[in-house]
Amino acid sequence: MNRGTHGDRLKPDTRIDRRAILGLLSGAVMISFSGVWVKISHVSPTVSAFYRVFFGSIFLLTAVLGKGEIKSEKIPDFLMAAGCGLAFALDLYFFHISIRYVGPGLGTILPNFEVFILAAVGIVFFREKVRLAFLLSIPMAFFGLFLIIGLHWGRMDPSYRLGVYCGLITAVCYAGFILSLQKLQSDQVGSSIFYSLMMASLASSAFLAIEIVRAGDTFRIPDLQSLIALACLGLFSQCIGWILIANALPKIRASLSGLILLLQPALAFIWDVLLFHRPTVWMNWIGVGIVLVAIYMGTVYKNRAE
Repeated sequence: MNRGTHGDRLKPDTRIDRRAILGLLSGAVMISFSGVWVKISHVSPTVSAFYRVFFGSIFLLTAVLGKGEIKSEKIPDFLMAAGCGLAFALDLYFFHISIRYVGPGLGTILPNFEVFILAAVGIVFFREKVRLAFLLSIPMAFFGLFLIIGLHWGRMDPSYRLGVYCGLITAVCYAGFILSLQKLQSDQVGSSIFYSLMMASLASSAFLAIEIVRAGDTFRIPDLQSLIALACLGLFSQCIGWILIANALPKIRASLSGLILLLQPALAFIWDVLLFHRPTVWMNWIGVGIVLVAIYMGTVYKNRAE
């Protein structure tokens, strides 16, 4: 924030920050419903993932056309968009499978482990300094996850364990998507986040469509509830929520934005308990709290070092 000596200089910046915070809050809340929309749509995980990016790309294309940003792409940019779309397709593929088997709550918490992967990439490839907070956050996160899952891992249904594994794989794919989207944005000089996200969404929908055909699945949307759920998934989770967050992040300090973004997995877990009656005891709630604190530590550790 620009710190002037006169009150009239401070007021505009304060209003901008408040709008950014409101945008970030709204985006986090919208995306927290992703698992809910997936859960109530009567289609397979791959089909729900396809319609998320397909509907999302239509909404994004409308915005891009309105901004006059459509342009011809060079081969390197096209390949970058394809790689970004593939990473996102894998992210959504495993994410939606995880939601099916462990529910929207845990299924949304697990992908947020990507903060540890991104931090590790920064340490290994960009020689960022390792901080004690980051080292402590990793065992904290897995201890909290252990409390959420329960004490009898070996006795659990194989499908539930598959859901946990898919959630952790999602974290890896999500980290790859974030890194490739950042590269795609940096290459698209003068273009907005709408354009980069549209390109990634179109590429992702193409990969998911290929998988649907390969698996012998169907693109048919069986009922009105599924159509509404999938449209909301594309509009709010893939389009508006992402745009609100992307526009707000540069205007808010990292420590505060990291804290606000924790609303997404926290609310997703609450929706799971309230709407789908997820069996939850005090130990599970403690585990959720520990995981969220660990994710926050992993998110902001680098900024504390600066």
